[in-house]
Amino acid sequence: MKLLVTGATGLIGKKIIDIAKERNIEVHFLSTRKDKLIDSGALKGFYWNPQKDEIDDGCFEGVDTLIHLAGASISKRWTTKNKKEILESRVNGSRLLKKALDRQKIKMNNIVCASAIGIYPNSLDEVYEENSPLKKSNFLQEVTSAWERESKALSDHTQYLSVLRIGLVLAKEGGLLSQLTLPVQLFSGTAFASGKQWQSWIHIDDLSRLFFMAVDEDWEGTYNAVAPNPVSQRDMIKAIGKALSRPVFLPNIPAFLMKIVMGERSILILGSQKVSAELILSKGFEFHFPFLPQALKNVYVKKE
Repeated sequence: MKLLVTGATGLIGKKIIDIAKERNIEVHFLSTRKDKLIDSGALKGFYWNPQKDEIDDGCFEGVDTLIHLAGASISKRWTTKNKKEILESRVNGSRLLKKALDRQKIKMNNIVCASAIGIYPNSLDEVYEENSPLKKSNFLQEVTSAWERESKALSDHTQYLSVLRIGLVLAKEGGLLSQLTLPVQLFSGTAFASGKQWQSWIHIDDLSRLFFMAVDEDWEGTYNAVAPNPVSQRDMIKAIGKALSRPVFLPNIPAFLMKIVMGERSILILGSQKVSAELILSKGFEFHFPFLPQALKNVYVKKE
């Protein structure tokens, strides 16, 4: 295998590259920053700029597998400018890859693309499987729907294309978890609104292994990339408090306050998706961290 990774400098991308190194897999990666490009033999960077429709075609040389993760962070303020970047970084990146693959008439063995469970409607009652009806009602759904549509167009260039809808990623290095953790660390941890919102999560180690299983076993189609035991946000905050040995005793913050403070972006903490992991379990995936307490303990353990 020779691997091409987009979004390689992000939270998930870094872990993908770590596993590739462990498996002695040669990796090419694409970056919009020329100062991030390196060439260490087994790891080589190539420049691309989806906004300007620019890509170094050398990135495809010898590559038979693509893991497509690239997309601007959704955690920044949702100004008009930032929302445009969040959407276009995903749509334009996927379109540019397709144009380049069309131009070079390349056929990959496998393509695995990232998506997110934000594609599912907000609900306290539904359990979402991969074939659940999708009804767009917010910006996250607009972004993920467009992202998946453009990613699936890459199927012309591989026999095996899979899309992983990723839940809340548990990792010490960043992501939404760090925003939930900070108030707990400062002894001001609490849930938002009712606290009943479902949090469908996955440990970063399990997620990165899942990408490689999709490649190794020639997965096709759409898969929920979540652990099999989602929890309410209230229980998530309590579990974070226990893992950090911090009390969680403050009253919940009302939803209307979060909407005033965060505006449209409040969907990130007020949204609720209870997402099923049954399909990936049926494919034989074995979680190292199926339960939240052990996952958080691993995330927050102090490295010696």
